[in-house]
Amino acid sequence: MFDRRSLAGVSSAESRPVSNSKHHPAARDTEPLMAESHSKRKEDHLRICRDEDVAGRGITTGLERYRLRHNALPELALAAVDPSTSLLGHPLRAPFLISAITGGTTRAAKINLHLAQAAEELGLAMCLGSQRAALEDPRLERTYRVRSVAPHLLLFANLGAVQLNYGYGLDECRRAVQMIEADALVLHLNSLQEAIQPHGNTNFSGLLSRIEIVCRGLDVPVIVKEVGWGISGEVARRLQDAGVAAVDVAGAGGTSWTRVESLRAVSTHQRRLAEALAGWGIPTAESLRQCRQAVPDLPLIASGGITTGPQAAVALALGASLVGLARPLLKPAMRSAAAVYQELLVLIDGLRLAMFGCGAGSIAALRQVPLDPNPGDGSLA
Repeated sequence: MFDRRSLAGVSSAESRPVSNSKHHPAARDTEPLMAESHSKRKEDHLRICRDEDVAGRGITTGLERYRLRHNALPELALAAVDPSTSLLGHPLRAPFLISAITGGTTRAAKINLHLAQAAEELGLAMCLGSQRAALEDPRLERTYRVRSVAPHLLLFANLGAVQLNYGYGLDECRRAVQMIEADALVLHLNSLQEAIQPHGNTNFSGLLSRIEIVCRGLDVPVIVKEVGWGISGEVARRLQDAGVAAVDVAGAGGTSWTRVESLRAVSTHQRRLAEALAGWGIPTAESLRQCRQAVPDLPLIASGGITTGPQAAVALALGASLVGLARPLLKPAMRSAAAVYQELLVLIDGLRLAMFGCGAGSIAALRQVPLDPNPGDGSLA
């Protein structure tokens, strides 16, 4: 007989929800093993994202299809260009979010502190990596805590939405928020990653109703994000109806988590499955366009392959409220807060130059700038 677990490395027992992870006997018996597994996986992810080419294959963000119309007579001074904005009632000096990178390992503690310190100094927002590891092992909480260096930072807690089908509920969501003194909770959707990685949690059935319970019961806003395959307009509308306060489209065209998992694969079969999906997803620009059309008043965060200020400007003109990025900041964050600061400063100044180039003195004005089809290769977008 063939072992059907090889299809995605997950058995029916592994993917079956438990009634409550804290009280389930198997959960108590395996807590140390789970903590070790979480930490190893996160270290693998850091190493692979730092050292390997993990971009999707045969797919781009789609932002290169658009070009902001140049304004030769902008009628404003560069010094007057103001990229400030707000999200969920919190003012930001520029429309950027440091997207989730890591947590739960010794190295993660320093990375998160460096990211948070730079974000605090520049007046940006930040999302921590998934906090499941720290909920399972409180000794890891310190790797997520950044308020000591970023007391005013707009900060998001983060959990996998699918864990709501595996025993997590309002209590765990509250603990994640309280752990880092967060201003909001991000629930991330990563169905394909869970399906590809060994022992992934793949039961996504009935998840929307559980997300709605969290939205109604939590005392901070809930944001739902993808992890690199995009969110369609239809899904965005359902999330808005469930009470979600914002959506991060996290479209395809940047880091592909099937590529990442292919480099962690323990078998040729698993690696081939992952590689076959390396071009999967809704490109960032298309996801953003669909979502803005479907939910015109919902705050949208554009992430997925955005690495420059001019690219961010296109995303904002397409309707994004904020722009997120992660991998471009990983290597700087491994060095110092100053290195992260300089990387972000290039991004912010690039956005301001793009705004100046199209005559937009504010983010609101940028959203009124015409977007022309780009006949070239999109290298400036």
